[in-house]
Amino acid sequence: MTEPTRSLDPRGLVLPAVLIAAWTLATSLHWVDTRLVVPPAGVLRTAITTVADPSFWQGVLFSLARDLSGFALGGAGGVALGTLLGVSRRADRLIGPTFHTVRQISLFAWLPLLSTWLGYGELSKLVFISLSALYPVALGTFEGVRGVTAAQAEVARVYGFNRRQVLFRLVLPAASPQIATGLTLGLVYAWVATIGSEFLLANWGHGLGNIVIKGRAAFNVELIVFGMLAIGAVGTVLNRVARRLEARALHWRRAAH
Repeated sequence: MTEPTRSLDPRGLVLPAVLIAAWTLATSLHWVDTRLVVPPAGVLRTAITTVADPSFWQGVLFSLARDLSGFALGGAGGVALGTLLGVSRRADRLIGPTFHTVRQISLFAWLPLLSTWLGYGELSKLVFISLSALYPVALGTFEGVRGVTAAQAEVARVYGFNRRQVLFRLVLPAASPQIATGLTLGLVYAWVATIGSEFLLANWGHGLGNIVIKGRAAFNVELIVFGMLAIGAVGTVLNRVARRLEARALHWRRAAH
């Protein structure tokens, strides 16, 4: 399970402050080519201008919609697949070797095939993001389900539980920490895949990735840097939200102990 969420430690701001100070000093004294390494003030001005443009927020919403849609599909598929492989030895023998082999393929290696089959539109992005989320969720679920001992399952049967009740009252609750960890990782992978798909399946649509692409096309380094920072900021917020939801969802287990 991932670590519980903690309040921000002010000491964590020291390194960013030092880096920004060094960045400012290097550009103001022209130790670097300011056409390539732009001053922080220029990035800030670009950020203010871009954030004031409604199209920026439209891009944020498009990226989040892609991310959460792909995560929902991949997460649901991952829980289902991981549960199947975990509870059924036969399914693990039949499907497991193929799954574990396919997941060794780099996710970004799927992009040429997906773009050939599905083009550069939203469907190819959605499939790619879903695949990215599916793998960690399936693995987390599989490990959690397999961690339920035969003795625990036998006790449930002694109490008259049928297979469905064993699954939903014993197996899945017992596996919930690993499932939650897999879902948290799946959300991280989905966000990386969202931005990657906007870069590599670019069709000049909406999204945070398209901001960086437009900056590169116009040789607008300020816009590129701002786009990178915006991508990191949204990803950080998503990760913190996921950890908080995970902590809330698993509160009952800590209370029980």
